[in-house]
Amino acid sequence: MDVVILGAGIAGLACADQLRAAGHQVTLFDKGRGPGGRMSTRRVELDGEQLQFDHGAQYFTVRDDRFRRQVQDWQTQGVASPWQEAGPDAWVGTPAMNAPVRRMAETHRVHFRHHVVALTRDIAGWHVRLQEGQHGPYDAAIVALPAEQAAAFLGSHDLMMAADAMAARSQPCWTAMMAFENRVPIAADSIRQHGIIGWAARDGAKPGRHDGETWVVQAHGSWSALHLEDTPEAVAQALLDALLVHADGPVPPVRYLAAHRWRFAMTPGVDKGALWNGALRLGACGDWLQGPRVELAWLSGHRLGAMIGSAAEAA
Repeated sequence: MDVVILGAGIAGLACADQLRAAGHQVTLFDKGRGPGGRMSTRRVELDGEQLQFDHGAQYFTVRDDRFRRQVQDWQTQGVASPWQEAGPDAWVGTPAMNAPVRRMAETHRVHFRHHVVALTRDIAGWHVRLQEGQHGPYDAAIVALPAEQAAAFLGSHDLMMAADAMAARSQPCWTAMMAFENRVPIAADSIRQHGIIGWAARDGAKPGRHDGETWVVQAHGSWSALHLEDTPEAVAQALLDALLVHADGPVPPVRYLAAHRWRFAMTPGVDKGALWNGALRLGACGDWLQGPRVELAWLSGHRLGAMIGSAAEAA
């Protein structure tokens, strides 16, 4: 089959890997500027130096044997390393969090900066409508987007799928990115669940990172929801203040401070793994179908690709 996937995050790319292995052709569309999704890395030029911040997922766990084999392959390729600071089964992308997703995307036909506005179906197959034109027909369509966005595309074709997506509403997350002139006097490289902070990490301390004192501070989902429409400047200052409470000495000057709002960050998941309507050749995958971890997003895409491959063989 010729398959189109909306969303080139880790779930969509894991599905694409499985489909390609089964002999299908795959095309992916993503509105982002490049690989990553919620594993994105922000790069900033400052005084002739490039700073980077893992402003989405801070690390990923490795508990399932299938995902472990994938991560071992990433480690061999030099794009993932364990990070004991976050736990015994925690890993990060190297030299940035989006490195594994970038490596996956290199092997597929991915169109970044393409905003899909509609997914339609006629007798010829599936069509993707973009702001600048239309692509298709495709034999099958996969929606690998956050639940709220997925529901809008699925609702025109499969109400049960759309209902599952609507049941998996995400919490937002405000994230602040900070750079200092030198080391902040905080002993630990990470802070969890303190005040308005859900998670904070000394980004420069992760494996494979450049020198420099950079931090990423993420707010609790409840605080983020309450302050969803605050200005980025106000949020960044609030999270900076929350971080510096932990300093046990004079704080160096701040070189860079900015905030990013993730409207769709953490989802509870609906425990369905992946969805596939064989009659329509329409599927869905993503963390909202399993749970709020990078590993579970990968497993959802992997599972859907295997489901489609099995269905094609049976046909």
